Formats: sequence, structure tokens, C-alpha cells
Amino acid sequence: MDQFHVPVMLEEVINILQPRPGQTFVDCTVGGAGHAKAIVERIIPGGKLIGIDRDADALHAAAELLSEYRQNVILEKSDFGNLEAVVSGLGLRSIDGILFDLGVSSHQLELAERGFSFRYNAPLDMRMDVTQPITAQELVNSLSERHLAEMIRKYGDEKWAKRIARSIVERRTIRPIETTLDLVEAILAAIPPGAKGGRIHPATRTFQALRIAVNREFESLQAGLKAGIGLLVSGGRLCVLSYHSGEDRIVKDMFARYAGRCTCPPGLPMCSCGAEKIIKILTKRPVTPSEDEVRKNPRARSAKLRAAEKL
Repeated sequence: MDQFHVPVMLEEVINILQPRPGQTFVDCTVGGAGHAKAIVERIIPGGKLIGIDRDADALHAAAELLSEYRQNVILEKSDFGNLEAVVSGLGLRSIDGILFDLGVSSHQLELAERGFSFRYNAPLDMRMDVTQPITAQELVNSLSERHLAEMIRKYGDEKWAKRIARSIVERRTIRPIETTLDLVEAILAAIPPGAKGGRIHPATRTFQALRIAVNREFESLQAGLKAGIGLLVSGGRLCVLSYHSGEDRIVKDMFARYAGRCTCPPGLPMCSCGAEKIIKILTKRPVTPSEDEVRKNPRARSAKLRAAEKL
């Protein structure tokens, strides 16, 4: 089997999570099970790994890679925003360790028909769970110009969000934007020539923003982190790999809140963010991949690892 996805910062993740025999772990984004395999090898005998993913292809790849450990592995098709329901549905009340590896997998990017990548001309889909109703095509053809600009700016940190949104709306009045190439052409038409020579492709940020919106990734992350922190046993650890500044900001802010640091704006008469000290932050600054790892796996270059321990 071809490797579904190269696990990022595998050694660092294992060193932080410290899985031991007999423990129960959750990999909330099991993908091709690169991290999961390393975890389950360390929790046997007697341990249990719950692997969650909303992508059926990912679960098939994980089942194949973890086949020799099938007695110790449970794979669940779900959004990790439903983490609490998944765990309670299995009759469990507490977890020793949790991993979130966010973003899109190498496999998803390489499958043209999934519509995640601007490198292939394909239907504009971008759903991690292909049974969900809303596709990227539907969003780009239905959202108002203002909402498109807000989405591209918020989720993509795109400087030219307003111009891109205007270009999309102008083009869809002539004919619907149906493929990845249609969207790339709209983006390239909007960005000034002098701004197209950067390190990344001009369409990168808009495609990223659309993927995040289609899959409601930020909302799922907030729900999953809250549930995960609640499910951990005392001394249990939670580790998050993020690849986007917005994701990292959510993780940083939620860790701060549950470490007892008020994140409310200055001047409020009383705290309203719900800060309570129930975790200890293990990473004062995010851990990043080594130069050697980035050379071997360029998609690791933007990765940031944050971790916390339940008090």
C-alpha cells in the first residue's frame, strides 16, 4: 500500500504523548495511521486506540496499516467535533492521550477528483466527508461578494480577498464556477501581476479558506478541543499539530483559557471567557519541524505542535 500520509513530527509527538501499555488513546484525525501505528505499538498489550476520521478513504487506509493490531483498534467515521459522543458511545468515560493532526492529508491533495488542489483540473468539491451536502462549488456560486471576501480573508489570510471575491462574482454571472481551474482563473485575474511571484501559488490561500469553510474546520476544532480536555484523565496529554495561523490561534487561546489565563479584552468588568485552570501547557512556544524533516517532507514546513497535560 502506498503511504497515505507522511506523519509530521512523529518523534516529537510520541515524546510528548508518552503512550504506555494498557492506556487508551484517541487519534482524532487518524488519516493513514502513521501516528496511530506508533501509538498503538506502545500501548499494547492491553491498550486501546480509537481512530476517528470523516474521510472513508482514510479509514480504509488506517484499517489496512493497523490490521495486525485490530484487537486493540476501533475506527470510527466521524467529525472530531463529535469527539465526546464518539467516546461515550463506545462506553468510555476517560482517555489517557489525544492527538489532533489538522488540515488536509497528502492523499486528499493528490486525488484530483477530491478538488482540494489547484494543481489538477477537477470538480470543485473539497469535502473531507463526501456524504456531506455542501461542496466548495456550491459556496463559491452562492455566497455574496461580501461573504466571500470575509471567508477568504478570515480563513486564508489573503491580502487580495476583496478583489478575488469580486472576480468570482463577476465570472459566475457569465457561467457557474464548477472546477478547480475555473476558480484558479478567477483568482489569477484578480491579483495584480506584481503580486504573483511569491513563494506560494497565488491560489493557495483562497483554496485553503474554501476548504476550511466547506468542512467547518474551525468550529470542529473548538468543539473537539473542549471535549478532549474534558475527557482526559489527570496526567493525560493532548497534542495538536496545526498548519494554519487560524488553527494555531484557536489552539493557543483555548489552551490559555483552560490553563486559567483570562483571554477577555482589557477593560471588561468581569471575565466572560470561561477561564479555568484544568491543564498545564507543555509547550511555551510551538514546536516546529527540523530542517531535515522539511527537506524530506516539504508539507511539514508550516506545522506547529502545541501540547497540554490535564491537572
